[in-house]
Amino acid sequence: MSETHGPMGGPIYPAQVVPEPPSGWAPRRRSAWSVLGWIFLFLILLGSLVLNLGLFFVVIVQSAEREEGIVKRHFSHTKGAANQVVILSVEGAMVGGEEFFKKQIDLVRKDERVKALVLRIDSPGGLVSTADFMLHHLQELAKERKIPIVVSMGGIAASGGYYVAMAVGDQPDCLFAEPTTFTGSIGVIIPHYDLSQLLENWGVKEDSIASHRLKGMGSITRPMTEEERRIFQGLVDEAFGRFKEVVKQGRPKFHANPDALDKLATGQIFTSQQALEHGLVDKIGYLEDAIQRAIELAGLAPEEVEVLRYERQPTLADMLFGADASTPSLDLAALLDSTAPRAYYLCTRLPPLVSSFPPAR
Repeated sequence: MSETHGPMGGPIYPAQVVPEPPSGWAPRRRSAWSVLGWIFLFLILLGSLVLNLGLFFVVIVQSAEREEGIVKRHFSHTKGAANQVVILSVEGAMVGGEEFFKKQIDLVRKDERVKALVLRIDSPGGLVSTADFMLHHLQELAKERKIPIVVSMGGIAASGGYYVAMAVGDQPDCLFAEPTTFTGSIGVIIPHYDLSQLLENWGVKEDSIASHRLKGMGSITRPMTEEERRIFQGLVDEAFGRFKEVVKQGRPKFHANPDALDKLATGQIFTSQQALEHGLVDKIGYLEDAIQRAIELAGLAPEEVEVLRYERQPTLADMLFGADASTPSLDLAALLDSTAPRAYYLCTRLPPLVSSFPPAR
């Protein structure tokens, strides 16, 4: 079939014919009642979901005794017994959470039913100030209430975690480590990173105005001077000396033999068996063994004791979104705080990266 060409030389195609709709046909319209029905159904399902989650939240929270944002959850032994042994947990890096920890201490202090405390530690340590805060209030509690404190170490109880464990004082057979526990790491570090070469490659130069040359000491934008290094080393040495004194309080054998402690206080991590051989722990055992020892020290019969675990009371946001009020958010304040020179009782893989900063001596 030959093509017909137009004036511009292009082919002319026949017009497309659109068939007419059948007689009586009209586009289907969705009625307003149908739309409202779907909206109503959605609201019913949403309301049901919220109601069920709310009921679940109430059941979870009311299944245990509550007080001041703390849930007292039954752990073992005789439920409802007049005498209580409380498990307090120290978990994760110690970079906050002092307020909740103090709440637990205050609750134990005013509850005469509590006859002993088991401190469950699973932490690599953290800020010097946080570890010392926890130890101080545990020691004050033991002094005021005259109750024994027994420590149960989890997967790791190192550096600041070991520091807090010294709350047991000189009471024998109170420091339990599990067979797979890592502990020790007695030492102090102030992390420092020299990013000056990286910033130079990016064309970034520090041009801060300060009241004194030491105001910006430890800046990551330039190499550390020898004067700054001596100052930081003095801070580390003082915190390190305090750490060793605290260990002597909780491990009386090192009072008579401080040289033995110096050989161990190198920042090294020990297995539970190594720690036992060096006298850093008393027993290898599990949480149940620590609980049993606490009951013995309190002079109680096991059937007359309820063991409780204190936990933070969850919020509805926790239930719905897995949020945690204790989890820090990333904001300008947190960013600035992370750049401040802080001393850590911390067992971490970061120190090997700090090539410009010598280990604590």
